[in-house]
Amino acid sequence: MRLTIPNVLTISRVIAAPLVAFTYLTFDPKFANWVAFWLFSIAATTDFFDGYLARKWNQTSGFGRMLDPIADKAMVAIAGAVLMAVYGMVWIVLVPVTLILLREVMVSGLREYLKGAEIMDVTLLAKWKTTAQLFSMGLLFLAGSMETDLVLYLGYALLWVAAGLTVITGWDYFQKGIAYIRAQEDDA
Repeated sequence: MRLTIPNVLTISRVIAAPLVAFTYLTFDPKFANWVAFWLFSIAATTDFFDGYLARKWNQTSGFGRMLDPIADKAMVAIAGAVLMAVYGMVWIVLVPVTLILLREVMVSGLREYLKGAEIMDVTLLAKWKTTAQLFSMGLLFLAGSMETDLVLYLGYALLWVAAGLTVITGWDYFQKGIAYIRAQEDDA
């Protein structure tokens, strides 16, 4: 594995994910919200740049293709867990985070089972789903330090949009996966 800038960006996202959680063990809650927001936002921004730079500089790699979805899922799973801890087990956070985590686990399992079948390539809607997840979670980290509820309500709304996109893209992958499995069984 060659250590390229795109791969370093992806690795930094894997490292940043647990650091978001550790900020709440280290700092008082109001300051932890700011630290988590900035750490999470910077790490989320690398999600765009690692792929963009890898393609632009012709530095795509098997390592990057393997680690990028792991980094995304680590960011979303850990942020979701932290947000449930910060906001409590309230339905407005618990339901969408649960749907998001369920989909991520199911699609990861399906991808593993299908071992890289082209039907599991990332769709444009799935990229929008990831963007909505990251933006909504970033807003909810920020909301804990804001005096106004506007950011909080925007974060809640976008989290539910992200959950909706998560369900739609998860169902799409699931249908494609089942069709592929049936086709493979029919050919056998």
